[in-house]
Amino acid sequence: MIKPKSNKIIYTFFSWYIEKIIKKDFSGFDFNKVEFSKEKSILLLANHFSWWDGFLLFHLNKIYFKKNFHVMVLEDTAKKVSFLKYLGAFSIQRNAKSLIESLDYAGKLLDKPDNLVLIFPQGELYSSHSKTVNFEKGVSKIINASTKGFDYLFAVILTDYFDQRKASIKIFLENWEAPEFTSLQVLKSAFNKHYENAKKLQSEIKV
Repeated sequence: MIKPKSNKIIYTFFSWYIEKIIKKDFSGFDFNKVEFSKEKSILLLANHFSWWDGFLLFHLNKIYFKKNFHVMVLEDTAKKVSFLKYLGAFSIQRNAKSLIESLDYAGKLLDKPDNLVLIFPQGELYSSHSKTVNFEKGVSKIINASTKGFDYLFAVILTDYFDQRKASIKIFLENWEAPEFTSLQVLKSAFNKHYENAKKLQSEIKV
């Protein structure tokens, strides 16, 4: 398992660089504001359809949530893009002994109020036109590895060009009030309800 490493120089550079390329490559970056507790950590669950997703949500955290950012990535990605560990990335490897270690590590991160943990529950890239967002079983193991004193936040990232040469980014956020006993199916259903609503709102935008 590859864990995050601290290096202020590398972090500061890539934080600046990510903001720069977002402004350069997109015509807009927009999101709705939601209530969240500064005294609780955040489990941020998001759809995963592009190379950009982690960087877009890293930037969102920087300008809005302002927590210590962490994101679970596949081990091959963590090895290939070595600087990710300096931006809070930690790895997971399917069908490996370290799998449980990674899930437990993510759960323990959620026990610290200053942390935000980003998980892409689909586990890999899917089209943004997918009808539903699938949830891998590891999500529930992460939740159960924590003391469950965190906020659940859903993020749906959608893009459109409209009358611009470059696409605009819209992130639809929702703070989900979880029931006392939360199953993976309940969580998946709640996220997909938000996913459907986000796509509906996006389709109603007129320029």
